[in-house]
Amino acid sequence: MRKSIIAVLAVATLALSSTAKEFEIDAAHSQIGFKVKHVTGKVTGRFTSFTGSFSYDPKDSKSWKAEAAIDPASVNTDNEARDKHLKSADFFDVTVSTSMSFRSTGVTDIKDDHATLNGILTMHGQSHPVELALEIGGVDKDPWGNETAGFTARGTINRKDWGITFNKTLDSGGLLVGEKVEIILEIAGNVKKADAPAKKAKSK
Repeated sequence: MRKSIIAVLAVATLALSSTAKEFEIDAAHSQIGFKVKHVTGKVTGRFTSFTGSFSYDPKDSKSWKAEAAIDPASVNTDNEARDKHLKSADFFDVTVSTSMSFRSTGVTDIKDDHATLNGILTMHGQSHPVELALEIGGVDKDPWGNETAGFTARGTINRKDWGITFNKTLDSGGLLVGEKVEIILEIAGNVKKADAPAKKAKSK
């Protein structure tokens, strides 16, 4: 009898631990952006083609996870000549390194609506760990009944760690392009809807 009770409690615990909902990134309301120094100012850019998903349960941070796939050829800094250079072998080399990706490895330092998102960023054919400061926007329903969740994530990486080393030295001794790149993510997602059951073929 005691074993039966323990078994029931174990099943109930597993059920409670798997309440995280899976959200699909809503690209129309999300942005994957970056900022990098150029001479004395900064250039901002973004990637316009990406997909991804994340799991989120506000009561169970261990269930949180996220992944995204980004097309480096979709880089856009609102300058055609600069974007062409960024796609070349000097930077993203999009004909060889055709994809970028992010995969979370855990969430730490959770306090109220802030946390640290740890993950692996694959870019330019190399993968390295990154840390992003996460701001949790919460969960709500939009006017059309979609359950949505939102997050902001920010971090800084050194592009040289991913083998993107192009630069020129200025007369002052400074660098044309900064090595540190600020990452700014504004992510919104909708709960994935279950696939509709396949219709049975009518018998003749």
